[in-house]
Amino acid sequence: MTLSQNSEYFAGESLNVDRIRRDFPELSVKVNGNRLVYLDSAATSQKPMQVIRAVDEFYSRYNANIHRGVYKIAEEATAAYTESKEKVARLINANGIEEIVYVRNATEAINLVALGWAAHNISKGDHILISEMEHHSNIVPWIILSNRAGAVLDYVEIDKSTGLLDDNSLHENLEKSPKLVAITQASNVLGTINDVKQIAKLAHKRGAKVLVDAAQSVPHMKVDVRDIDSDFFAFSGHKMLAPTGIGVLHAKAEILDRMEPVFGGGDMIKSVEYHSYTPNDLPWKFEAGTANIEGGIGLGAAVDYLNMLGMDRIRRHEMEITKYALERLQDVSNVTVYGPSLDMLESRVGVVSFSLDDVHPHDVATIFDRDGVAIRAGHHCAMPLVTKVIGKPALSRMSFYMYNGNDDVDAAVKAIGEVKKIFRIK
Repeated sequence: MTLSQNSEYFAGESLNVDRIRRDFPELSVKVNGNRLVYLDSAATSQKPMQVIRAVDEFYSRYNANIHRGVYKIAEEATAAYTESKEKVARLINANGIEEIVYVRNATEAINLVALGWAAHNISKGDHILISEMEHHSNIVPWIILSNRAGAVLDYVEIDKSTGLLDDNSLHENLEKSPKLVAITQASNVLGTINDVKQIAKLAHKRGAKVLVDAAQSVPHMKVDVRDIDSDFFAFSGHKMLAPTGIGVLHAKAEILDRMEPVFGGGDMIKSVEYHSYTPNDLPWKFEAGTANIEGGIGLGAAVDYLNMLGMDRIRRHEMEITKYALERLQDVSNVTVYGPSLDMLESRVGVVSFSLDDVHPHDVATIFDRDGVAIRAGHHCAMPLVTKVIGKPALSRMSFYMYNGNDDVDAAVKAIGEVKKIFRIK
């Protein structure tokens, strides 16, 4: 399925938010009598009808298992699933579908690297380097691995004044010649965009492999894995308009060739004998059992939608909203915003985390919900960053996507006023 360029989605070089919203059925839902203002896309995005219809069409017209049947609908399902990989490969500029492994989400992609590559290549005394701003998905697998292997887990520190990685800490840790550098391209808490291309270049000079957690970048900006030169690149479909339960591990083909499969079973083999097996070709070697076929097809439809709007337009749109949000919040007393400042807008994605005096973020989010405004509250699966680096038990977070407009920011600022009124904050 391909979406054609449609001028009604654009207002000059900008996105027509009112038109885009009509594609997202959940945005018409009323919450406590109010319009739903959805500001939690960093957790999961809403889904357009084009994606919902693609999944429905699969189940109602050609539901069959892939890579097995020679009958018509099985071949249709196989073709649609494979085509979705081709779309993903083009979106991130991979060399081909042999480098595109479907998994459940970015978390599983990172764990696949930990179990399939790192467990066989990292030994006692070796160093693994990550950063203080990582999501739990890019921390816990490396804690588990380092404990098992006797490896050393190091952290690049954050410059608290800017929300950026500390260059001195990065270079000092790279001097230890880590076997693996695993880094987020965009923080789900601070919104910080890391220069993963430069980090990969420096890491490769020290002989390290590089894994990029791209869960917060691929949905929101143009990425190019060949330009970045990452060895592993992980992201989730559900944050980029696709169904839940589908994610992507991109890895260089020569690395995947040498990696051992983590899961065994049907479809990941060419042949099986009682005491041996021959693995399938890439990428199927790493996709055991019946695939999440509808998830892959939905992901392909989501890529079509993103391409129709244009990743550059989406990025520009989110920067404009983020700028507006930071400007509005500057004028609100007792609010502290975290991450790169307004004059460093190019260094952040559309994520704005904040605290309001001593009001617990869960109370903030509950009061927001009374006005139909959905935000995230908590440690955002980045507990070390929030509690140890920032020094808060939790934070409130707004996150934006192509269906958000300045009116959504206005609704959030109004809701902050309601919180202040209830807690008698001036």
